[in-house]
Formats: sequence, C-alpha cells, structure tokens
Amino acid sequence: MFRRRRQQDAQAGPDDQGTWDEPADDEDETAREAAADDAGQPAWGPWDVTDDVPAIERLDFGSLQVPVAEGFEIQLNIAEDQGPLIVVVRGDSSLQLQAFAAPKSGGLWDDVRQEIAAAVSQAGGSSQEADGPFGPELRAQVPAEPGGLQPIRFMGVDGPRWFLRGVITGPAVRHPASAAPFEELFAGVVVVRGDHPAPPRDLLEIQLPEEARQVMEQQLAEADPEQRFAGQPSPFERGPEITETR
Repeated sequence: MFRRRRQQDAQAGPDDQGTWDEPADDEDETAREAAADDAGQPAWGPWDVTDDVPAIERLDFGSLQVPVAEGFEIQLNIAEDQGPLIVVVRGDSSLQLQAFAAPKSGGLWDDVRQEIAAAVSQAGGSSQEADGPFGPELRAQVPAEPGGLQPIRFMGVDGPRWFLRGVITGPAVRHPASAAPFEELFAGVVVVRGDHPAPPRDLLEIQLPEEARQVMEQQLAEADPEQRFAGQPSPFERGPEITETR
C-alpha cells in the first residue's frame, strides 16, 4: 500500500468542497497522517528507475513501468495531437500517463500548469490550482461534446531529468473514494529516463510490452493474407489494449 506524503510547502487551492471533495473517512485520514510522519524513505512515488522501488507487478512500456492492479484495464493509445499515451481505465474513469524529458536545471510542472490553464481558458473552460497528494495540481472544466463542461484533473511530478503527467477523467475527478485507486497507481509508476540526450518536453519513448507484442504477432499470423498486407492500421487509431483481470 502506497502512503500519502505530507505536502508541507504546497499552497492549498481554493475552497471548493461542494464541487470537488467529499467528506473524508476519519480512519483513512488518520492512516495518511501517520504514514506522513514515518521516518526514512517515503513510500509514495512516482519513482525513478534508480530509486529503491517497491517490488510490485508492473507492465513495462519502456520509459514507463505501470502497476498492474485488479479491476484496471491498461491501454496503449496513439492520439494525433498528443502522441502515444498509456490509459488506465476503471469503470467510467480513466488515468492518462505520459512522461517527458526535462532539463537538469529544474522541473517543468510549474510552467506546464500555467500553459494548461491558459489553453483551457482559451477553449472556453475554467481551471483552478489545488493541493493534491503529489503537490500542486490543476482541476479544470473543459468544453465537451455535445455540450456542457467536462471535469478533468491534471497531476504532475518532476523527477530527475523527467516530468510525468497524469490526467484523470470521469467520476473519479469529483469523488475522492474513486480517485484514490488511481492516485495509488500513479504513485507506483516507475519512469525510465535513460542516459540519451533529449530536448526538454520531448515525449519519452513508449514501447509495447513483450506480451502485447506476442499477441499482435499471433493475430497477424492468423489473419487472412489479403488483410495482412492490404489494410495496415492507421497510426492514429486506438492502439492495442492490455487488460488485467483477476
């Protein structure tokens, strides 16, 4: 079980209990406070691959190692405007994961938050900063089809020469009880930056896990010869999905 770190230096966001928060469970809050006071290495990630990482089952996507948890479905999607991203789905909620190269001199999240807020405002939405389990985050309302506003929660963590962004959508944005499993999964992510040079903000390379690659090769081998070569999938269509069910 990952434990919440105390955010001593982060500024709390505006009071928006009626929109974003539900009453917290007393026992859960007590456990979190006790965990925050524990000495030694924090048990709350995300992690760099060089850290003393807790040993749990993860899927290896190259630059990202994503925890496998009961009830979650892990997908690798390719979006024209965002590039490849990992999407973790549970019920009607999801967590999008992307890792970027960052400069040695400092992190990206402060600047990225401001840019996201400006983009949301330009699109006709609204946003506000809040204090989350990983430090400052952005909670936004963005225009959605066929109308109305969709709540989105942007989380970010600056690591050694990398930046990890997590985007929560669906009911988990508003309900802490639904968000907690996604927060725990986000905390268990391991980032593999690598030693190669990369410009800041470049998306770190995503690779298919070996088990997914084997499934795709088997599907291609079983496909009709005409379909195997005539109709190659579009790079902008939904990517392969990896599902863990227990």
